[in-house]
Amino acid sequence: MAEILVVDDSRVMREMVVACLRAEPYRFAHAASGLEAIETLSLRPFDLVVLDLNMPDIGGLEVIEFIRGQDKLRSLPILVVTTRGDEESRVRALGAGASEFMTKPFTPDAILASVRALLGEGVASTG
Repeated sequence: MAEILVVDDSRVMREMVVACLRAEPYRFAHAASGLEAIETLSLRPFDLVVLDLNMPDIGGLEVIEFIRGQDKLRSLPILVVTTRGDEESRVRALGAGASEFMTKPFTPDAILASVRALLGEGVASTG
């Protein structure tokens, strides 16, 4: 069963991501900040991170850089889900090491397809 860390400072957004993926046999952990995400990733393994870029303490780009800088986390798939729809944000996130970039609002089908693809379960689509 895949372990997914959902990182967003909005509780509603974290719950929305989980609701979109609930039909699959995934287990979820939540982090409300970049710092909490880094702490959680240091304590246990995950198969995927769903990550917002906009957070009040440590931003999503810094979380990506932390993950890619750790030997044991370097290959961890990262799905960025953000309100930043501009090309610069996309390029910066993917350049920092994000596996895929998706803008909010997203459709349940789009996020499910992306998660399945990143976990090696199917073909990705973006939304």
